[in-house]
Amino acid sequence: MAETLRRVQAVKIAKEIIVVDDGSTDGTREILETLSRTADNIRVILEPRNRGKGAALRVGFKHATGDYVVIQDADLEYDPENYHLLLRPLIDGRADVVYGSRFVTTLERRVQFFWHFVGNRLLTVVSNMFTNLNLTDMETGHKAFKREVIQAINLEQDRFGFEPEITVKIARMKVRVYEVGISYSGRTYAEGKKIGWRDGVAALWCIVKYSL
Repeated sequence: MAETLRRVQAVKIAKEIIVVDDGSTDGTREILETLSRTADNIRVILEPRNRGKGAALRVGFKHATGDYVVIQDADLEYDPENYHLLLRPLIDGRADVVYGSRFVTTLERRVQFFWHFVGNRLLTVVSNMFTNLNLTDMETGHKAFKREVIQAINLEQDRFGFEPEITVKIARMKVRVYEVGISYSGRTYAEGKKIGWRDGVAALWCIVKYSL
């Protein structure tokens, strides 16, 4: 976590950093409390228990006050330097939402699991069929929004169902969606990757549920 915050702080963009700790028991809370005292732009929100990625993001979105909101996972699969790419269409006034694609990019990308790639593309194609968008990477963890757009959406999913849910609800809003290529350094399961085939099935269910 300390390394993640260091790299986020190093990005040369004026920002507030909202860190949601959802019930960690490995000493992360103590590290966050120390780091928040050393920087005025870090806000730490402590949740009593771990309810999942979607639940943590809802908390963070609610507390955001800046013009734009960028999602950053703590594991650094997504490089904070991607912020410049994600924010450009928003700052230029061309977009309301920006997805960072791991698949249409000339930047470096760690080569990993073929079946994860197939599963991701399948979920993206099904999502596109229901939303009439032409995304290449619906499941990307690097998304950026105008703050008023993300705060206007009523989100429900606590776990990884956040990705298809937010995509369907964004499509219904008829806002301007852009996609930019980003760098990506995916982890192996030995390195702590958690998403599995059950999450893929849940994502398909979410696409159908929120589309209908």
